[in-house]
Amino acid sequence: MNNTKSIYYPPGGILIWIIIYLELITFGMAILALAYYGSEERELFHSSSLKLNKTIGTINTILLLTSGFFVAKGIHFFKAANIKKTLFYFNWAIVGGLGFLVLKSFEYYEKLEAGLHMDYNSFFRFYWLLTGFHFIHVLVGLVILLVITFSIRKKQTEASFEDIEASASFWHMCDLIWLLLFPVLYLLF
Repeated sequence: MNNTKSIYYPPGGILIWIIIYLELITFGMAILALAYYGSEERELFHSSSLKLNKTIGTINTILLLTSGFFVAKGIHFFKAANIKKTLFYFNWAIVGGLGFLVLKSFEYYEKLEAGLHMDYNSFFRFYWLLTGFHFIHVLVGLVILLVITFSIRKKQTEASFEDIEASASFWHMCDLIWLLLFPVLYLLF
């Protein structure tokens, strides 16, 4: 396992960082649009934000941050060639991501049952678009983590370190995007 590389080469390779920057720019522009429309319709956005389940949002924040911590620990132990602990932490990261998706699905069900669908008002249009797009990213990130975990289990220390770093970078991007979405949607208005 060769973990040495140039300091000018980002973890996981350049391609994953291009993807991450494009995703962050896209979400950033959408959040700016949300803030603009929120300033135009303050009362509507405030009353709509109160209909969100802050408890689920908070638990989901903890789940994603904890999952991100587990991925970072997994990388640490992979560098130390401790495959058993690497798999332990990656498996728990996957459990955290699955927990996020289950809770988010419950929240979606709750909103649909209450009639708070995408056409309900402009706040919920942003809510469904932003959180739905993020949901898809977490789902893709989970698939990537599952593939990487399988690869580590199969190839042990010969698994591609760059691929493992790329998966971790993508997963942390999901954390970061949620850390931007949660306060804006659930707490700001």
